[in-house]
Amino acid sequence: MKDASCLPCVVRAALRARPARREVFASPGANRANDAFAEFGCPAVAVNGEDDIRPRYPASLSGCAAARVNSRRTPDDAVTQPADTATIRLLCVEDNPDDVELMAIALERADPHRRYALHRVDDAAGFADALQEDFDVILCDFNMPRFSPYAALQILVARRCGTPLVVVTRAIGEEAAVHVLRCGAKDYVTKDKLGTLPQIIERVMSERQRALEQERLGRELEAAYRRLKKLSARLVVAQERERTLISRELHDQLGQTLTGMVIHLHAAKAAREAEAAQKHTDTAMNMALAAVKQLKTLSFSLRPAQLDLLGLVAATQSAVQRIAEPAGLAFAITSRGQEPPTLGETASVALRLVQEALNNVVRHAQASLICVRLRFLPQGRIGVLVVDDGVGFDKHELLGGQPSERNVGLYGMIERTELAGGRLHIRTRPGRGVAIRAVL
Repeated sequence: MKDASCLPCVVRAALRARPARREVFASPGANRANDAFAEFGCPAVAVNGEDDIRPRYPASLSGCAAARVNSRRTPDDAVTQPADTATIRLLCVEDNPDDVELMAIALERADPHRRYALHRVDDAAGFADALQEDFDVILCDFNMPRFSPYAALQILVARRCGTPLVVVTRAIGEEAAVHVLRCGAKDYVTKDKLGTLPQIIERVMSERQRALEQERLGRELEAAYRRLKKLSARLVVAQERERTLISRELHDQLGQTLTGMVIHLHAAKAAREAEAAQKHTDTAMNMALAAVKQLKTLSFSLRPAQLDLLGLVAATQSAVQRIAEPAGLAFAITSRGQEPPTLGETASVALRLVQEALNNVVRHAQASLICVRLRFLPQGRIGVLVVDDGVGFDKHELLGGQPSERNVGLYGMIERTELAGGRLHIRTRPGRGVAIRAVL
């Protein structure tokens, strides 16, 4: 153990080894940026000596305790293994209570490290009522005067219950055993071999878990296909919307400006007096300068030149400054990690997300501060975090329905992120601002 007097030296060495935070750009009044990030539980998390923008979660949600399902012991084990305390609930369809007691004894002897809870029924009504509860396995006798495994299987199918049924009976013919398995029973065991019952129960429970997992994966795959189909349709709509917007911008602004230039140039050419000709020429020159400015603005909205020339951080700084300063908003921009010399397609998506988030803030948030944080992750991934101190909104109410004029901006951000292979998370409450996080 190191001497306590050496600890300050160790701490200083660790701090020197840690990459320094790089403050890229901040407007006056942006010293509240750290408070804005902390308000949404977005403090930097140390990962390999650097800061990360991933959210922290309460310790109670950080993991689950693992339980051993099978704790077999051998005489050579030097350390005692913890016994499984999970109770396996068994529904016994049996008309003889003594046979249920024998099964309980056999289970306890064959697998003393597990706990089994047996519940007995002997007719259809009791079986149907018992299915309202959750059981892990159903153990059903084959020969009963008022019930049968075939009737039990029919009830399970009618109720769409996936609890596995195992036939526990005295000696039956091979043909009867094959028939009951074809009807849906998962296995059968004779009552003179109850010692193998724990292994059979474990196997059918494992098979059920695999079947449930396959069903879950199938549902997720089907949902993913539906979302992909929906995203493809929205992508076409978004492309057409952007083309319409560009066409309108070209016609209403640049086209009108160029038309005015032509009119004034013709007027200057037709003027008889030099003073009038000079006046029309000056007006046409001013219009030409305005047209160049409009063209730069339109080009920047499509893809800023800084993104290719100076990188994502500089382009983000320029975009935030263009949007925030006219609105009178304080802003701060920070970055983490080493920006790669060559940016991929995700860089333009990240910049679009920042632009759209800031436009939403200016239009709806009534905010006074905007904080933007970029994080360059391994394998070309980019993390984006945008936080404002505005009025916030009810996320479930706004995003619970179909895309509309109220939520088209947020849905556009979600679509852009998902099409780039990323995920977008929104944290907000009314009166508490908004935090938008994306990893691309």
